[in-house]
Amino acid sequence: MEYLDIVTEDGIPTGVTKERNSVHRDGDLHRTSHVWIAREDQEHGMEILLQKRSMNKDSHPGCYDISSAGHIPAGMGYLESALRELMEELGVHAEPEELIDKGLRRVRWQETFHGRIFRDNQVSRVYLLWKDVDISKLCLQTEEVESVCWMEYAKCFREVQENSMPNCIALEELRMLKQ
Repeated sequence: MEYLDIVTEDGIPTGVTKERNSVHRDGDLHRTSHVWIAREDQEHGMEILLQKRSMNKDSHPGCYDISSAGHIPAGMGYLESALRELMEELGVHAEPEELIDKGLRRVRWQETFHGRIFRDNQVSRVYLLWKDVDISKLCLQTEEVESVCWMEYAKCFREVQENSMPNCIALEELRMLKQ
C-alpha cells in the first residue's frame, strides 16, 4: 500500500498520512512531482518527451502525459521523488542539480474512471530536465507507461489546446516550461 502525506495549500506535510486510494476517494490535498524531459532540435526547436499512460492506470488510461510524474510517498521530498520516478518509470538517471525547478502548480479536478469517482487535489512541483535520451534505450515501467515519444513543443501545445490527441496535460504546465 502506498501512503501519502496530507499537505497544506503550500505543499507542507500536516503530519497526517493516508493510503493513496483513500486520498483520491476523499479528495485530500497531497503532493506530486512532475518532470518534463526536453531536448533542443535544430529543425524543430524544443522537443519534449511524452509518455503514453498504461491502459491499467487508475486515472487517464491511454492518455499522453508528462515525461515522468508521480505521487510523493509519505516522508519523501519533491526532488527525491522526482529522481526516483524518472528511474522507475523510464530508467533515466539524473543528478539533482540537473532538474530545473519551474515552480508549484495547484491541481484540482474530479472524474470517473473504471466506474469509480477519482478526486485529484494536489500540489505539484514542476521540473525541467534537458536530456537528449534515446527512447529505444529506455526501460519503461509497463504497469505505468505504454510508450514514449518525442514531440515538438509547439505541436504538443497546439494539440493539447485543441484537444486533438488523448492527453491529461495542462496548458499551464506547458507554459511553465517556457518561462
